[in-house]
Amino acid sequence: MRWLLAFFCLFIASTASASFTETIVTRPVIQQPLIEKVLVLKSSRQLQLISDGKPIKEYRISLGKRPKGAKLYEGDKRTPEGLYWLDWRKVSDRFNLAMHISYPNISDAARARREGVEPGGMIMIHGTPIDDEYPEEVFHTLDWTEGCIAMTNADMREVWSMVQDGTMIEIRP
Repeated sequence: MRWLLAFFCLFIASTASASFTETIVTRPVIQQPLIEKVLVLKSSRQLQLISDGKPIKEYRISLGKRPKGAKLYEGDKRTPEGLYWLDWRKVSDRFNLAMHISYPNISDAARARREGVEPGGMIMIHGTPIDDEYPEEVFHTLDWTEGCIAMTNADMREVWSMVQDGTMIEIRP
């Protein structure tokens, strides 16, 4: 009798699951384009993400307090110019997200050595401070960094998600 009851339960369970169909709706996966280069145009305060040789996104940026000319030495408040790499990133207590630029390159280091000065370092692309006294909109319209490239926190989150470590960055006058 138990054998018949077990068989009956197994039969009911198998037919119940066979008649149940689950439809799974999936959203299409949006493939983000590979960013092959970040281009900074200092004169127009613009950062562009380049994919397949064309700019696909543009952002307004802020520069060092002395934006004209290439960085010459540590503390000159200038943003470098040249070819570099975005070589690592961190979450910053002061500036939210930050991506490090491989400044100084060989040319920068050689020039500083010739001039007898330190070239500086720790140049980054970063967001803006979260400060009730100085809202983000204030920072966004000024050149206020010590030589870094700054952008709104929303823009920085987007760049952070699209640009991989090891991406080339070109900074033009």
